[in-house]
Amino acid sequence: MFRRRSRLHYQAKTFRKESAEEWLKIAKEKGLRCLDRPGKDVYLGSLFRNGLRIVFKVIERTVRADGQLLLFPEIEVETWWTSLDFPASVIVELYEAHGTSEQFHSEIKTELDLERLPSGKFATNNLVLHLGLLAYNILRIIGQESLKVAGAPAKKKVSRRRIRTVIQNLVYLASRVVYHARRYKLGFGRYCPWFTTFKRVYLAFA
Repeated sequence: MFRRRSRLHYQAKTFRKESAEEWLKIAKEKGLRCLDRPGKDVYLGSLFRNGLRIVFKVIERTVRADGQLLLFPEIEVETWWTSLDFPASVIVELYEAHGTSEQFHSEIKTELDLERLPSGKFATNNLVLHLGLLAYNILRIIGQESLKVAGAPAKKKVSRRRIRTVIQNLVYLASRVVYHARRYKLGFGRYCPWFTTFKRVYLAFA
């Protein structure tokens, strides 16, 4: 698998006559070998071509994660053309975090319905986008707060909740507004699986 990515002003090009075996040879000569697990070697390093820095990450697998031995090694190559003067490990970490950032962008566009802004005026769209970011951050905080204590009726353990999940489980929670003794209260059904989580999140910010 070949992938190239760009950083700052340089646009990466596709692989041409370069083979995975050639990059593995370069990685073994100029890279730093990191043993990920038995049967999987990771090489990190960088080199310069035409005055531009190329950071590479080459993975050589002779044994798969399930223990299956490979007759021929699997070689995976990733390169980044960059103008940043950071160690290779930092460059790779920055690009891997880029994928997580894209997930956040996707949530803002699809789950908050901000893929198309409503107006032809820049000032109006600017206000809508700022309000959308405010709503997004609030929902993100609610989602992370709901994960601090176990007990939510989730199917599996997760490290973060998507915005759609927070809206469906904690914002759309069925309740009734009751006015009694000069106070407004929320009345929930006898069986409400998300009530305990809702109460804890509410008390955390009340």
